[in-house]
Amino acid sequence: MGLSVERLGMRNWRNFGERSVDFSPGMTVLCGHNAVGKTNTVEALQMLTAGISFRKPKPAQLIREDCESAKISARLTGDRRVVDVSCKIEPTRKRFTRNGKKCTAQDLPETLMSILFNPDDLSFVKRGASYRRDELDGFGRQANRGYGKVLSAYSRAVEQRNRLLKEDYPDLALLDAWDASVALGGATLLVARLHLFERLREQIRTVYEEISEGEKLECTYESSLGEDLSGLSRGEVCDLFAARLAEGRSDDIRRQQTLIGPQRDDLLFTIDGRDARAFASQGQQRSIVLAWKMAEVRLAREVVGEQPLLLLDDVMSELDERRRSAMTRFIQNGIQTVVTTTNLGYFPEDLLDGAKVVMMDGAEG
Repeated sequence: MGLSVERLGMRNWRNFGERSVDFSPGMTVLCGHNAVGKTNTVEALQMLTAGISFRKPKPAQLIREDCESAKISARLTGDRRVVDVSCKIEPTRKRFTRNGKKCTAQDLPETLMSILFNPDDLSFVKRGASYRRDELDGFGRQANRGYGKVLSAYSRAVEQRNRLLKEDYPDLALLDAWDASVALGGATLLVARLHLFERLREQIRTVYEEISEGEKLECTYESSLGEDLSGLSRGEVCDLFAARLAEGRSDDIRRQQTLIGPQRDDLLFTIDGRDARAFASQGQQRSIVLAWKMAEVRLAREVVGEQPLLLLDDVMSELDERRRSAMTRFIQNGIQTVVTTTNLGYFPEDLLDGAKVVMMDGAEG
């Protein structure tokens, strides 16, 4: 089964003074009114597993008002192992440890990955392209720490090239050098991203068909390089990218930014051949994101050989009965799941009978 979260401790974290929560290896439901700290608890779990927060806060925003620092810690158990992870937050930095030794945020998913599903994700199909890229890259960072390094290196190269493009008279020789760096870094990222996307796509198709009564979903990676990159080597992608940068240099200089590359790509979803952004109903769009999240869980299990932690933050109230039933069936397959809700009525009684219910009534301490 792998590791699961046994206990979470929070001190001066967000709205909490001092709070600990024990979790079931199956499903734990955090129930309570709004603003009592349910999402803050989920955020702490994500921080200690994925190494990041979906809210993208500054460290100071994580610390309770009028406090100098905060700390969150979790005990992970399973397979005769015990792993303690923690994060101390100060106004300008976060410091992680694993079993008492310093580690980085990038180290944490190697211990236990997590998949988060929150209400913002329900607009996954219609939001901007950056949201879909971030979702794919966020999973990639967890699945392979090398992915995060490649993404960071490419982002820095594009940032430096854009800085040069903003000068009144860019040094063309220096721009040639940055073009080469951006093309190589971008090709490396694209090959890794496309490999990950292909693996996810197969899972998404399968899951979507299961929960949508036979509708066919197709997912396509839309590259700003203007060609189908599948099957190309890194060297071939690099050469194509370099050629496109040369062709578009005058536009880049005029617009003062890099107009092509992985930072401009998108994902396209079609249902029975029709663009989901334009033609899918709200229910179909929600089925797509539900299939995406389920696919991430399945692929995470393949990649690391263990079940990830599934975090469902107030999404049951946003799903209709059929999609809640699909999610319910999914989480009964041995996946440790933490769900937040204001209403236990969204869950069937047989599911609650096997779950641990934690009533959240506000910050403690």
